[in-house]
Amino acid sequence: MNRKENKNLSRRNFIGTVGAASAAFTIIPKHVMAGKGYMQPSDTVNVAGIGVGSQGGNDIQQICSPDVALVRPQRSSTGQPLTKEQIAEQEKRRAEMMAQFGGAMPGAPGGAPAAGGAPAAGGAPAAGGAPAAGGAPGAGGAPGAGGGMPGMATNVRLANIYALCDVDSDYAGYFFKGYPKAKIYSDWRQMLEKEKSIDAVVIGTPDHNHAPIAAAFMQERKHVYVEKPLCKTVKEARTLREYARKYNVVSQVGNQGHATDGTRKTVEWIQSGVIGNVREVHCNVSVPSWPQGNLQRPAGVKVPKTLNWDIWLGPAPVKPYHPDICHFNWRGLWDYGAGGIGDFGAHVLDAVMWSLKLELPTKVQAATTPYSSEYFPSGSMITWEWPARGLMPEVRVMWLDGGLKMPRPAALEPNRRLGAAVYYGEKGVIMHGTHGAAPELVPLNPGFKEPEPWIPRTSNNYAEWIESIKAGKKSSNDFSFSGLLGEVVALGIVAMRMKNQNVTLEYDGVNGRFTNSDEANNYLHYEYRQGWSL
Repeated sequence: MNRKENKNLSRRNFIGTVGAASAAFTIIPKHVMAGKGYMQPSDTVNVAGIGVGSQGGNDIQQICSPDVALVRPQRSSTGQPLTKEQIAEQEKRRAEMMAQFGGAMPGAPGGAPAAGGAPAAGGAPAAGGAPAAGGAPGAGGAPGAGGGMPGMATNVRLANIYALCDVDSDYAGYFFKGYPKAKIYSDWRQMLEKEKSIDAVVIGTPDHNHAPIAAAFMQERKHVYVEKPLCKTVKEARTLREYARKYNVVSQVGNQGHATDGTRKTVEWIQSGVIGNVREVHCNVSVPSWPQGNLQRPAGVKVPKTLNWDIWLGPAPVKPYHPDICHFNWRGLWDYGAGGIGDFGAHVLDAVMWSLKLELPTKVQAATTPYSSEYFPSGSMITWEWPARGLMPEVRVMWLDGGLKMPRPAALEPNRRLGAAVYYGEKGVIMHGTHGAAPELVPLNPGFKEPEPWIPRTSNNYAEWIESIKAGKKSSNDFSFSGLLGEVVALGIVAMRMKNQNVTLEYDGVNGRFTNSDEANNYLHYEYRQGWSL
């Protein structure tokens, strides 16, 4: 097949896969939009934010800059005030990261780091997941610093911030002050019931609350932006995917790399046949930077008066509060988080699934370090297998975290750092960092001529979401795509639970069931506590 045929085929592939999910980026005529209840492009979108003490607040700032400059208290990952020594250490880490990234750290649009700290070259979080100056990672996971993270866009006015909700009025208090016109709530259910003028919602809570909140808002036909991972369980992923379709809302997941040039280049390179057919992909990140392993849950202590612990727990079992669980370390607990794969899976597997046109795998297995009934393992190795897809052959994707390292490609030059994802093709190797950053050939080829770009570029994940709401179209990161990614991550978590059964799980994606393990099917979802539902 010649280069021109490859390019044309790639364009058709785009329209047939991502294009179908995003309504081919076609803007619906105004008279049709009005008839279906869509907004006019000139209308202002009223956005609510839930879980704004940290990552949700960073998301909100990318949609609309605060009216009053934010001054975030300097706190530890458990939400406690930092000592002078801890502040000095944070400033040192920040200076090191800024020097490493030339003054701007990668991640969210404008250089903001993703949850868990700023990723270093090749995808590993720098300085153990160190937060940016001014604050430690909080609920939702990403650092926020005195008015925003380095490189965050300023003077943004994509939408109106109509209401804000956080279960901890002390932890999120600094953020509430930045938006004095917004209505303030501690219970998102009350906000949904009372504030009928809300058009869309940003959900930046801990992982276990993502699905029930998103489901409730979608059923009221509110557009949703959900931080990654989309969900914790297979059932949640499938339900949210169906709700986005049924209620015809604009949905988006906070894997910001989906909107970047790097991810779209990766898709173009792979689908244009730069390295031929790909049968193997290795993914590697250094998370977690929070406690995981064979650990016991800390003993409960009195809940602070400023924290609504019942709403924080949401659908999870009722268990005692401890500050070492809030506001960040929850990521390592089975009840609330999704471990390392939940934190960075969306940022790495996004480009893999998009470029290789992957939907649901047929097989999955995992090996892990020891873990307890409360905590995820500190390290894991997960392998998914997909069958052939059209002209693309079967492919195996391997994930490693927690210090486990993937092998170096034979052609990788000495002293050259590995990427977060490495694609092995019949004619060569491509690798890139987290968020699809900076795809490059292995070995380097100075004379390489990139395929002509054919995927539409967008400004960033946030702007695309708001623009899609106004235009009445699906985003390129709609749940029809990102919901599949969420299910793949959730399947990996089930495989972790089954690691001692010495079985490769066989998955029926049509029916959402394992065909060779009733025990594994028990982990497809968990029983929400009374009063909570999808």
